[in-house]
Amino acid sequence: MIVVRSETHRRHHSLELDGATIVPSWESPDRAEHVDRALDEAGPHETIGPEAFDAELANEVHDPDYVRFLAEAWPRWQAEGHRAAGAMAFGWPARRFRDVRPTTLEAQLGYYSFAADCSISDGTWEAARDSAAIADTAAQRVLAGAPVVFARSRPPGHHAMKDQFGGYCYLNNAAIAAQRLRSGGHGEVALLDVDYHHGNGTQDIFYERDDVRVCSIHGDPVEEFPYFLGHADEHGAGRGDGHNRNLPLPRGTEAETWFDTLDHAIDWLSTSSPSALVVSLGLDTFVDDPISHFRLEQPDFMRLGQRLAAIELPTVLVMEGGYATEELGRNVAAVLSGFETVRSA
Repeated sequence: MIVVRSETHRRHHSLELDGATIVPSWESPDRAEHVDRALDEAGPHETIGPEAFDAELANEVHDPDYVRFLAEAWPRWQAEGHRAAGAMAFGWPARRFRDVRPTTLEAQLGYYSFAADCSISDGTWEAARDSAAIADTAAQRVLAGAPVVFARSRPPGHHAMKDQFGGYCYLNNAAIAAQRLRSGGHGEVALLDVDYHHGNGTQDIFYERDDVRVCSIHGDPVEEFPYFLGHADEHGAGRGDGHNRNLPLPRGTEAETWFDTLDHAIDWLSTSSPSALVVSLGLDTFVDDPISHFRLEQPDFMRLGQRLAAIELPTVLVMEGGYATEELGRNVAAVLSGFETVRSA
């Protein structure tokens, strides 16, 4: 299997608000390091670096002003004399506020974000840019004929909306991969999100489109982040009506119920005969994940890989969440191993 990765992620260290305290983010560089180590030990894989970041492609799924904001935020923060280690918002456009794009950096940090769980610091843009380029490169390899490619993206992306960052995400890597597949000639792309948390950004980007069919299995947003999207009655709008499906599950969901739901998701995605698959591969469904509440164990991830391979579509696997850091590498390796046992049979 081809694995696309970069070392640029090491430059990104985020802060988040936990209660009333600013703390280092759960989304740490160690996550990618453990994945890389586990895959190197499991081998053999063909490991490659990303192609250059394609800003035009990113602008097809994100607001260009938002992409420009991300690229310029840290230099602006420094130029304005701020001494804090990370730029974070302290005010957001909430209910009954006007949707007016502000001009100051402090206000834009709120306008372009939806949660106080990730900061912008030295290296954040470079890491987010390379993370998106990793997913894009993986999609390009699939377009060139590879049956499956794993994009070891960090930071993750599925919470990144058209013009807002949050949930540890800045650019939507999976959406960029899907857009590359569409631009490369695939008629309809299926996008399956198996992260514990709803991919609100992916939903936002494709909600009114009928060329990318999106399905997400996740913790019920009545009680889980991101709270305000991910409910079962959100099915798309306009041309995208009927092309979005959410399958929320309660805390404590066991593996068998989760896999039954996965089968339902795959059946639904398959009804329109897509020609390629992108998977937002969040593995925070693991029983020991510190911020999530499903009960999958390591053997279940090999089963997940086997089930994804059985769909028999050209596939881009894009890394998302998973915060049991030491176990994350082994869980990723289990997914890839399971996938390869089916595709090589």
